[in-house]
Order: sequence, then C-alpha cells, then structure tokens
Amino acid sequence: MAILSVTFTKSKRNKLAQVLWILNWVSVVTGLILIGLGAFLKMEIRKHSEVMASQETESVPNMLITVGAIACGINILGGKICQDCSDTNKFSRWRLVMLPYIICTFFFTFCILVGALMCYTMRNTLEESLYLGLKQAMSFYKDTDTPGRCFLKKIMDELHFELHCCGNNGFRDWFEIQWISTRYLDLNSREVQDRLKSNVDGKYLLDGIPFSCCNFNSPRPCIQRQLTNNSAHYNYDYLTEELNHWTTGCRQALLDYYTQIMQSIGLSVLIIWFFEVSVLTGVRYLQTAMENVLIQGNPECESEGWLLQNNFVEKAKTNFNIIKSLQKVDQISTISGTYDPNMDIKTAEYGPDNVPPKALPTAS
Repeated sequence: MAILSVTFTKSKRNKLAQVLWILNWVSVVTGLILIGLGAFLKMEIRKHSEVMASQETESVPNMLITVGAIACGINILGGKICQDCSDTNKFSRWRLVMLPYIICTFFFTFCILVGALMCYTMRNTLEESLYLGLKQAMSFYKDTDTPGRCFLKKIMDELHFELHCCGNNGFRDWFEIQWISTRYLDLNSREVQDRLKSNVDGKYLLDGIPFSCCNFNSPRPCIQRQLTNNSAHYNYDYLTEELNHWTTGCRQALLDYYTQIMQSIGLSVLIIWFFEVSVLTGVRYLQTAMENVLIQGNPECESEGWLLQNNFVEKAKTNFNIIKSLQKVDQISTISGTYDPNMDIKTAEYGPDNVPPKALPTAS
C-alpha cells in the first residue's frame, strides 16, 4: 500500500513537470543565497578573528558555502530532468538516474537542515573561543613594541569603542593583568616599586581601566584609576557610577552580536530547507507517476504517484520478522555447532559430559 498516493492525468503530469522545472531554477537562486550567507558570516567572524582562540567557528560558514555550491549543481540537473519528464520518451533516458538523483537530493536537503541547526548550536563553541581569545588579547595589551602583538592594543580599544564594552567578562578583568607597559613606568618611583613588590609575579596591577573603556555619555570626566576607592574622588560611589565606564564585558557583547546574526541566517536556511523539501517531494511524485506510465505503456493514461510504496508499519513488521529469523538461525547454529578442539569431536552430539556412548557388543 502506497503512502500519500495521488492520481495524475497526463495534463497534471505535464503541469507538475513545468512547475518543478521553474522551482529547480529558483532553487539555484537559493543556492546562491546560501553561498552569500556563508560568505557574509565568514567575513563577520574574520572581522574579530584576532580575539578568537580557534578556527572551529568557521565550520558553519564553510558548510553553508559548500552546500550552496552543491545546491546550484543539483538543481541545474534537476531542472533539466523535470523539463524532459513531460515526455515519456525523454523520461526513459533519465529513468535509471531518477532514483539516485532523489537519494542524493535527500541527503543534500538533510545537510541544509544540519547547517541551519549548527547556526543555533554554534553559541557554546563561539563563547569558549571568545573567552580564551579575549583573555589572550588582554594579556598582550601592553606589548605595543612586540612584533605580532603590537596591533592587539588597537584592536581591544576599537572593540571597546564599537561595542560599548570593557574587558572580557567585565571591567574588573583589567585589575588582574598588567596592561601598562613597563617602558611607561618610572621604575625609580617608590610607589611603582611597592606595587611591583606587592605582587607575587612582580606585575604592576592596579584598579584601573584603559581610556577606551570610558563611557562618553558620562556627565563627569572619566575616572580610570582607583575605581573602587570612593575616598579618592569627590562625590563618587563606584557601585552607582554606571555611566563612568562600560560595564558589559566584550565577550557577552560579541556573543550577542554574533547570536543575532546566526539566528537570522539560521531562519533563512530553515526557510530554504522547507522549500527544497517541497521540491524534492514534487520530484518524487513525478518520478513514481512516470514510472507507472511506462509500466502501463500508454502515455495518455492516468497514473498513480506516491512518496513510499509500502507503509511504515508493513516495513517495520518485515524488518522485525527478518531480525527474529536471523536470531533463531544464530541460536540453532550456536547449539549444534559447538566444537571442542581437545576432544576432536562435536560436543553437542554427546551431551554436556562430552563422553561418546559405548559401543554395543557385536555378536560372535
């Protein structure tokens, strides 16, 4: 019994073939859209790749670009097949190709669904990558004279200005690292020496932040040093001075930024997936309908199209019976075929004692 069976006349088959031809060419456009979305996401990730610890975050855009390129090729072939399927003679040339084409298209649409789901599940990988990358970039903030690191101060400052953030998890992260280069410290100063000696690692740590963390909406001049010392500033309470500097961590700001982009891309890819599934369903109906036309041998006759020839219950019962029969055969072979290499006899023939029966006395 066929699942979701539909009866097609010749005119309906021709109309279905024409519609699928148009939809396949529309799918070529959607494939180009997938390539564009993947390229856009790749550029956005590379824009802040200096503060990311790993390149695993590029797996999603790479997959979207690959799937989009495959979509263009598959749907160009599908457009040609659907155009020829309106003619019975031309369909016979594609008859052996149709089923492999449908199977390949099914796995291709599954890859589109995986790409859409990856857009929503990428957040954890991205968060870990940003955490480690920002931590490393902040530790190199002071190394403005070191080749390969001198650009990180500029990147962190631009990140603070662009996203209105400060530090990794927050502005207090700057209290735990030395972000001022020793070349700008007066090592002969008693205050500097005391601060260097007060730390086990000999770092110049202070409760201050870079100027780029200052909130330009603050009604008072930005306070960068002694942020937690209320007595060091007039009319100041660091627990309530929220406008003095940005309080959001850059990791959270970047995570929110990329999450919004990936959710939009994921929704677009899901819409494309639904569209590709509808095209694949139509191609399956057209293939089974034309197969029945060839079986009947009359191009003008009505034919039946379906998605699956047997229902799921019948298939499940058949597979279950096959598994049961295989288990029985295995049990029988295990019982009757146990071999004892020491006795050089089949132990199952003589019982559990493995002793052959005594020979009967022969008549003299």
